Amino acid sequence: MSDTAQRNQSEPSATSSSSDDQRRTSTGRKGGGDPAVRGRTTIADGVVEKIAGLAARDVLGVHAMGSGMSRTFGAVRDRVPGGTKSVSRGVKAEVGEVQTALDLEIVVDYGVSIADVARDVRENVISAVERMTGLEVVEVNIAVSDVKLPDEEDDESESRLQ
Repeated sequence: MSDTAQRNQSEPSATSSSSDDQRRTSTGRKGGGDPAVRGRTTIADGVVEKIAGLAARDVLGVHAMGSGMSRTFGAVRDRVPGGTKSVSRGVKAEVGEVQTALDLEIVVDYGVSIADVARDVRENVISAVERMTGLEVVEVNIAVSDVKLPDEEDDESESRLQ
């Protein structure tokens, strides 16, 4: 046997021991990495719309959400047996992978500062959506479609028909 062949049999090579170490290291860990990056989470537009709708309704001075027509249809739907109240009425969301943009249509109570209510709605919606979804809210557009006067009958009040 040659000297080189005898050395190869008696001494493990540097490459074989380092590959054994790599194998042990990679098989010693289960799952292979940070759990946060082992999959994809998608959030539907409707989820963001519901969160934003509830957050907007929590603001003092917001009487209702949506235009007069959508509130009328919503009131009818609410009276139908099995119908549910739509918390996303008056909210439209566009959701991307890491960002979202929202359009809200609100009715304010008479006598409140519309600018203050809009600012408070914007802050509350951004806070709730970002906290619950992790998405960055890039814009919240608010359209004030009506003012609820003190002597006006509520669109969603009890129907005169029984």
